[in-house]
Amino acid sequence: MSELAPVTMSATLAADEALRQRRLAGERVVSLASGEIGLPVLPSLARRLAEAAGHNAYGQVPGSPELRDAVAGYWRRRGLDTDPDLVVAGPGSKPLLFALLLALGGDVAVPVPSWVSYAAQARLAGARPLPVPIRPGEGGVPDPAALRAAVREARARGRDPRVVVVTVPDNPTGTLASAATLAELAHVARELDLVIVSDEIYGDLVFDAATPAVSPALFAPERTVVTTGITKNLALGGWRLGVARLPEVPPGRDLFPRLTAIASQIWSTAAAPVQAAAAYAFTEPPEVRARVAASLRLHERVVRAVADRVVAAGADLAPVRATCYLYPDFAPLRARLHRVHGIDDAADLTAQLAERHGIGVLPGAAFGEDARSLRVRLATGRLYGESDAERAAVLAAPDPLTTPSVRAALDRVEAALADLAG
Repeated sequence: MSELAPVTMSATLAADEALRQRRLAGERVVSLASGEIGLPVLPSLARRLAEAAGHNAYGQVPGSPELRDAVAGYWRRRGLDTDPDLVVAGPGSKPLLFALLLALGGDVAVPVPSWVSYAAQARLAGARPLPVPIRPGEGGVPDPAALRAAVREARARGRDPRVVVVTVPDNPTGTLASAATLAELAHVARELDLVIVSDEIYGDLVFDAATPAVSPALFAPERTVVTTGITKNLALGGWRLGVARLPEVPPGRDLFPRLTAIASQIWSTAAAPVQAAAAYAFTEPPEVRARVAASLRLHERVVRAVADRVVAAGADLAPVRATCYLYPDFAPLRARLHRVHGIDDAADLTAQLAERHGIGVLPGAAFGEDARSLRVRLATGRLYGESDAERAAVLAAPDPLTTPSVRAALDRVEAALADLAG
């Protein structure tokens, strides 16, 4: 009997469940562990979902024509000419990413740090992850020179790396790779015949409109697959709808039948009512653009407030340029953390914040860091309140930092950091 692929619970979902249990036990907790963004559903999208509730047939495997046309338009407005016939929809970008790894085969280069599921999905697909460090302040993309060296070494040892996964902008660091780094990545990918899978789920959540996220598909269109969805920009994680854009040259057209065949065996088709609402969302009518813009202002205000407190406590932190994530390094506090709190690594730090302060964060080891690291990821998307009414008020507030839910969360975070730093 063949060995079972190693698999553990997603670190983010496991942390969510642990915090939920503590909340049910009556504890007051602050979740900085979850990647979910807690905002109400935009009413016009809720209406379209309800109106499509009667759409109960399977539908086409790659998605409805309406959805694929809308998605193609979404990418065209971002400079990526897209053939709707090479768009594939799935029940979330996570299963789409897994199906892509199955379809492409071979080992998978992943940045360090990187989202918790990339390496796990590579193992589940029967491949091995090849960890490659990032450049400082440019999370989500392996250092191209280090990627070249790692792939060559792996092939010399008989391994078969075929894919490199990138995230633009990045989870967990909240940073953004430069266009120059992405151009280098494209050059190395061509040189080594690698397919780039670019997870751009956070592409609409870059703070400075003058320096938007740049897709590697602009530099290597013939070998880049792009994925996105409605989970982050519209805070619709529970609706589970992701889309992939395949290259228009023969490799992409060859990938399409294999990817859709895998999809047909795993999920058949994405939920039809969700597809109908998502098709409308991807056309980006005025209220959708307004909601994304309002959400972005909120995320930036809150994540920067948390960043200020982290830096004031003495941790190192690359400037956050996108998303709801921070990835501080508490190494400058290592001596005090050991002497006063008995903290020697990020797992200890995570446990201390949870047990002593009721604050959930994730250790850097969940993102591929060395176990001795003192890096943790903080996610601010769940600080906007517990009810839709609270969250709507925070979203509409001229200054969300003055609202009761955000102010209370920031006070808890500040007190915990002060306790750590003295």
